[in-house]
Parts: sequence; structure tokens; C-alpha cells
Amino acid sequence: MEVTRREFCKRLGQTAVAAGAVHWLPGGALAAPEGRGRVVLARNDGLFADGKVNKDLAGKIINDAAMKLTGCASAPAAWAAMFKPGDKVGIKVNCLGGKSLSPQPDVVLCLVDGLKSAGVPEANIIIWDRSGKELEVAGYSLRTDAKGLRCMGTDQLPGGGYEPQPETMGSVGGCLSKFVTTHCTALLNVGILKDHYLAGVSVGMKNFYGAIHNPNKYHDRNCDPYVADICAHPVIKDKLRLVVCDAIRAQYNGGPAYAPQWAWKHNGLLFSRDPVAIDRIGAQVIEEKRKTAGMPPLKQAGREPKYIETAAKLGLGEGDPAKIEVIQV
Repeated sequence: MEVTRREFCKRLGQTAVAAGAVHWLPGGALAAPEGRGRVVLARNDGLFADGKVNKDLAGKIINDAAMKLTGCASAPAAWAAMFKPGDKVGIKVNCLGGKSLSPQPDVVLCLVDGLKSAGVPEANIIIWDRSGKELEVAGYSLRTDAKGLRCMGTDQLPGGGYEPQPETMGSVGGCLSKFVTTHCTALLNVGILKDHYLAGVSVGMKNFYGAIHNPNKYHDRNCDPYVADICAHPVIKDKLRLVVCDAIRAQYNGGPAYAPQWAWKHNGLLFSRDPVAIDRIGAQVIEEKRKTAGMPPLKQAGREPKYIETAAKLGLGEGDPAKIEVIQV
């Protein structure tokens, strides 16, 4: 019998964390829609104050966004519509910008709480990036014990590492992190809202440059089509369940490294299940800030984020701003 989304969410809300409570389509596919073209934008001046994240407020914002994305009436149901208890979830963060321009650890821990509300045990969750050192510099506590929540770099063993043989991903050839190939069945991508001096912006999709061993080779032509080609690989495309962009402190020029003269306190978070749509909306936020600051558009500056349109053409999501539903929370 076919289950409507309303009934699906109702059932999940009643028993979201119980064994067998989540209803899946044959083959393990999620029964909930993927939310193509839907982006949730959240801003609250109280999100970051006195030098730290208001974790209670961040958790509420994150859960509200999950409900808006899925159409479910409760947070546990919303999370269970995106992740199942048996998933092994890799939370890919972007810590290249150091402590000042990386996803806030407390925001990521709120995402972990959301996963746990869907029945995903801590031992099935890995917070990861390409380098353990970069994670530490960004304020993360490294944890490699497989008995609980892990936080580690691909460069750390045991548990990390790259595949020994390179994969071909369209125009890209590289060895993929084992976190995307074998260790994880689901991915939660957590980027940072910032300018990029070659790609134009780094919102979500470019974060997966941290999933290959040789990203330095793929920055020509505004990183196009390389960003899109990496994200189109099945081990990324088929496992990606949610994208979150930390826009608490954002940067509109001089990225990807932290440049305080061009950073601003935006106190926002962006959410989507559509990796293309969230990059498009994030790019618009940066363009608007550049305009306010008297800077030229990214295209005029010679670094239009062309990869967004390429990704849309590959079917990875919605790239047309007119077709993207933006929800404010």
C-alpha cells in the first residue's frame, strides 16, 4: 500500500526512534521526497554572542529547518525522514579556514543530536575532514575510538585513508577518501559561507574537494567542471542526504582562507537536501554583500561560480533561482 508523505511523517513522529519505525521503499531508498529546489534560510542575532554559539537556539533552528525541508510535523520525524537508524553517517566539515572560518563545532554537535533523534547511534557517526590537524585548529576534539562518536581526518589511521586506486569522475581522477567509499552509507555535508578566489564561492559542493587526495589539480577555469564532476560520483551523489552551510561568520572576498577585513557576522545557517540550490542561494548572499561593500559581481571579478550551472545540467539539483523555494525560519 502506498504511504503518503503526511501519513509517513505521522508514523515517524509517533515512533521515530523505535526499531523498525522508519518506512523505506524497496532497495533501502527513503520514502520521503528529496526536496529538490528547497532551501531554508535562518538568521538570528542571538545565534552567536559573547564569542560562542547559543547551542539551545542553534538546536531549535536546526530542528525547525529539518521539519521545513521534509514537511514533517516533529523534529524526530524530520530527521528520520532523512536518515535511518542503521546508517553510518559521515559529517563532512570544511576546516580550511581555521577557527575563524570553519563550521562551528557546537553547530555540528547539534546536527549529531538530530541524527541521534532519528535512532542513529553515536558509534555510527563520524565527523571528518581531510586532515586531523585542520580539525583540531578549527576547534574540534579528535576522537578515533570506534565505540563512540568519532572525529578524525582522512589522513589518520586506523579508520581513515584513501582508496589505493584512483577513480574517474568525469574530468577528475583521484583517490577517494574511505569515509565516502566504504565507511559511510550516508553523508551530511557541512560547509561554510565564503568567497573563493578561484571557484567564486565555497558553500557546500566544493567541500567535497576534501574527499579526494589531489584537489590541487582541479582549480582551472573557476573549478569548472571539476566541482560538479566530483559531486556527481555515485558514492557522493547517492549518499548525500543533507547539506548545511554555516553562515554565522561569512566572508565575501579573499577566500578560502580567513581574511578578517572581508568577513562579517551574518549569524545565519542555510539548509537544503539539494546541493545545487543551496550553493546558488549562498552565492546570492555573497553577491549581495559584495554589492553593499562596493565590490564588483563575481562574474565581473573573473570568478563566476560556473560549476553551479554545470552541476544543475548534470541533474544534481536546481540551479535556476526562479525555481528555488526559499523558506525563512
